[in-house]
Amino acid sequence: MPVQTAPTPTLAYYATHAAAFAESTADVEFSTTQNRFASLLTPGAHILDYGCGSGRDAKHFLNEGFAVTAIDGSPELVQIAQERTGLPVRHELFCDLTDVNTYDGIWACSSILHVPKDELGDIFTRMSRALVEGGVIYTSFKHGTFEGMRNGRYFLDFTEPNFREFIDHMPNLVIEDLWVSADVRPGREREQWLNVLLRKQ
Repeated sequence: MPVQTAPTPTLAYYATHAAAFAESTADVEFSTTQNRFASLLTPGAHILDYGCGSGRDAKHFLNEGFAVTAIDGSPELVQIAQERTGLPVRHELFCDLTDVNTYDGIWACSSILHVPKDELGDIFTRMSRALVEGGVIYTSFKHGTFEGMRNGRYFLDFTEPNFREFIDHMPNLVIEDLWVSADVRPGREREQWLNVLLRKQ
């Protein structure tokens, strides 16, 4: 997402729906995936929660003894995440990330799926640059081939073959693991997600 003076439709959506979104996601049980990511890190590793939303995952990783930095592009969600985690959450768009060799892991759960495909390569380059050598990224996308506006927000979906083809253009990142899972939110079990773990070579 390029820096803009006016909010994108997606940010405008979160400005209006931040409280409801946080309420619907903050207490969702997500430990299986969180632990899968954490198992690839050393105790006390530094994690960037890249698009932290309600702060659910940042709080979990803090409680597990990790050092956590959290950012989000929505000022409304930044405020909610700060209140829930006690962290000084950074108000920052994905394209504002300039950290270098800083993080052992980057957690981008259901966040960068809001980035248009022609801008996503730059976002992965920024994440790779922000990781230490051997660092790990977790990210997730809705499973499918759709790209465009859906219920007020922009979404980019991926299938396994489409994502493998996309990431082949990122020479510093290799797929550590990739799997499809059902949505963990009550009543949405039929929705499927593509989960990806990447490692910086």
